[in-house]
Amino acid sequence: MSNLNQLTAFEAARLIRDGQVSSEELVQDCLNRIEEVDGTVQAWAHLEPGYVLEQARESDKHRRSGAPVGPLHGVPVAVKDIFDTFDYPTEYGSPIHAGRKTVEDATAVARLRQAGAIVLGKTVTAEFAVLSPGKTTNPYDATRTPGGSSSGSAAAVASAMVPLALGTQTNGSVIRPASYCGVVGYKPTFGLISRHRVLRTSRNLDHVGLFARTVEDAALMAETMIGFDAQDEDTVLRPRPDLLAKCHEEPPMPPRFAFLKGPAWNDCDAATQEAFGELVDALGDRVEEIQIADVYDEVFAWQRVVMETDIAKNLGKYLDQDDAPLSDVLGAMIERGRKVHGVDYSLGLDRMAMFARGFEGVMMEFDAIITPAALGEAPVGLESTGNPACSTLWSFTGMPALTLPVLQGEAGMPLGVQMVSLRHDDARLFRNASWFVKHLNELADEA
Repeated sequence: MSNLNQLTAFEAARLIRDGQVSSEELVQDCLNRIEEVDGTVQAWAHLEPGYVLEQARESDKHRRSGAPVGPLHGVPVAVKDIFDTFDYPTEYGSPIHAGRKTVEDATAVARLRQAGAIVLGKTVTAEFAVLSPGKTTNPYDATRTPGGSSSGSAAAVASAMVPLALGTQTNGSVIRPASYCGVVGYKPTFGLISRHRVLRTSRNLDHVGLFARTVEDAALMAETMIGFDAQDEDTVLRPRPDLLAKCHEEPPMPPRFAFLKGPAWNDCDAATQEAFGELVDALGDRVEEIQIADVYDEVFAWQRVVMETDIAKNLGKYLDQDDAPLSDVLGAMIERGRKVHGVDYSLGLDRMAMFARGFEGVMMEFDAIITPAALGEAPVGLESTGNPACSTLWSFTGMPALTLPVLQGEAGMPLGVQMVSLRHDDARLFRNASWFVKHLNELADEA
């Protein structure tokens, strides 16, 4: 078989498990693709082809021995360069930590390895996973941003260099780049995946997320990482949601979606608004537009209060180092965070819970919310990672979100549809997303 790098993770895992292809063959095709396109895309921060092939050969040897294999056995994954890995440097996208090495994996990485995955390499992140972009370009148009801060992870999956990639989201760092790069992005319920040994910017807002080419692949990868970890105080002891099974399960009845324009709608470009209008028309009686209270317009101010205060706490030490090369944008965020009053920070934390509870009544009538994943196509220019406004509400409330690459913008660039559900309703979210993609494909075939 050729072009194995084009396989979905689910297909690749099955073929490796059945002995029809080897992990070495798959990894080699991924490395060939990297050599072909990464000179332009520049998704990788650290990559050692010889070492990766050695891992793949060991993976194949393990399978041939007849020993049990995990659900991602032999499948390569990319890891955002803010997750600790024992075998690669973790530099946080900053020259301050050039060459930084650790002897232990982040919990999420360790669980991927336990599932049999091979860490292909570390992907580019914005500086300290905030706003100042790295070197990565958009695979569809090198003059445009791939988004951020998980820029390298999104671009690597979009350009078929790797089937799966780890990212994080504090505001819009998974959903936005997934939309810009035309891949599936998943930001789980807050606390569902451990953040132990991942760069902390905000304990209250940081989520581990991921990128994949299909909803099924996202479910497969996420299931291997979900679970309680005593090293992350915000994970909880509860049953693991059966995401992959739900992807393959037909809903008891066709789902009904709430179309929510959201607080950022007026900032969406005209082409995005038109595309969502056409989507709502196509869904017909399966969707109904809803309104939310004006108080939700305050989410941007409250999110900034919480995020910038936490960033000032966790990253402020770098601003105090006279010789530390820190971007102006991050320095300004730290300065603002240091000026937040304690009572405002406390009120911001209260708003997080209040805003999330406000959707419980809405979701008694609907199966999921659909809303834009980004204000528009990836903007031209590499000096910014774009505006995360369409993700702010869902990061702030900790509600799970999937972005689905089903629309196009005016210039033919990808445009994501964001699907959202209540906290800890991730399994039903995956079932609804699978139905949604299948239904849209059927409508396209009939047209």
